[in-house]
Amino acid sequence: MNPEKSNISAPSTRIIPRDQHTVSRRNISKAALRVLYTLHEAGYRALLVGGAVRDLLIGVQPKDFDVATDATPEQVRKLFRNCRLIGRRFRLAHVVFGREIIEVATFRGSGEAGDGETDGDRHIVDGRIVRDNIWGSIEEDALRRDFRVNAMYYDIADFSVRDDVGGMQDLHDRVLHLIGDPETRYREDPVRMLRAARLAAKLDFDIDPSASAPFAELASLLGEAAPARLFDESLKLFMAGYALKSFRMLRRYGLLAPLFPATARALDGGDDELLSMIEQGMANTDARVAEDKPVTPAFLFAVLLWGDVRAQAQALIDDGIAPALAWQRAAHRVIANQTQHVAIPRRFTHVMEDIWTLQPRFAQRTRKRVFRLLEHPRFRAAYDFLLLRAGESDDIREQGQWWTTAQEQPTDQLAEQLVPSSRGGKSGSGTRKRRRRRGGRRKAGGSDSAE
Repeated sequence: MNPEKSNISAPSTRIIPRDQHTVSRRNISKAALRVLYTLHEAGYRALLVGGAVRDLLIGVQPKDFDVATDATPEQVRKLFRNCRLIGRRFRLAHVVFGREIIEVATFRGSGEAGDGETDGDRHIVDGRIVRDNIWGSIEEDALRRDFRVNAMYYDIADFSVRDDVGGMQDLHDRVLHLIGDPETRYREDPVRMLRAARLAAKLDFDIDPSASAPFAELASLLGEAAPARLFDESLKLFMAGYALKSFRMLRRYGLLAPLFPATARALDGGDDELLSMIEQGMANTDARVAEDKPVTPAFLFAVLLWGDVRAQAQALIDDGIAPALAWQRAAHRVIANQTQHVAIPRRFTHVMEDIWTLQPRFAQRTRKRVFRLLEHPRFRAAYDFLLLRAGESDDIREQGQWWTTAQEQPTDQLAEQLVPSSRGGKSGSGTRKRRRRRGGRRKAGGSDSAE
């Protein structure tokens, strides 16, 4: 038997009284307190649980508050008019207060039969839990959670913190232990491997060897997870302010390949320039999150997949495909392959395609093309992307410097420095020149004026 499993199977409950911990109601949202007190006053147990308790204990303000209770989802719904029940795999109650949602979960049990109130009990397929609506005790609920640091409870009845599995010790040691047998828990839900990496990155904790040892064998199971779910997990990894640490955790533990196989292949092949570019993009995103500036996953996904799209575009160009068409085809192929692993929505893939296909246009500096590019709605994202590519070559670095200077110049001054296009075609406004009738006069303000 795995020693980790045997140590947890008979937990020693620790109750930490109010004067011996740092959780304060001042730092709990009013909505969460209202849910806790309403359940408590109705005669149910009501406890804050999970990440919120963990974060409050280490002095971090939580973003979300989850509640655990012995009330069933139907009983919770009767108490709150603003409640809706969701989920089949895990039936939950969501109590809605404007833009804030308090998730209320009934204590999970370890039995094999339902209580008659749900539409199912526990169903396990190939070791993976596909439905789990067995209610139980708080002791059982603690054992059903993922990591020890996520299995502590704040009891609104007496303001104590309850620790059944050693979470307080792990907070002190800054280490992550999985509850139960790690291999079994990862087979139940392979995404737990990503959560381990994300939580370690967020908290700056180590992953205990007992929890990380199965990664090498079981990482491939992530390929069987729903691509839409892996997209959600990717957002949590890269858009919460610790993208660089998360990225490094994924690489360290061999978890990047199931999510971004082409990226992992390029990096494993020794593409140090791409690695530097990706890490700088991650660091820039973290800085924007820290400054409370807007961020978009489209930019980071474009960075992650740049090595593949660049290689495919060049291969098509070498085969005689026109550059513009080559870049379009490469972008479509890369996105089609990637979305089989991580289902990136179209609203982001469109932005990614624009960022990529605009890159070769930065080398074109005729007057018409420069002003067209400056007016493109994706110019700023593509320009920022160009700056990230500075390590690729001296030419790319020079392009970045030129376009930086170009943006700082007045329009008329920039226009004077640029030569007109040597070819006819579309004007700067995108309208096509009209062919003059034989013997007729050319209208004033034709497309040459845009040059």
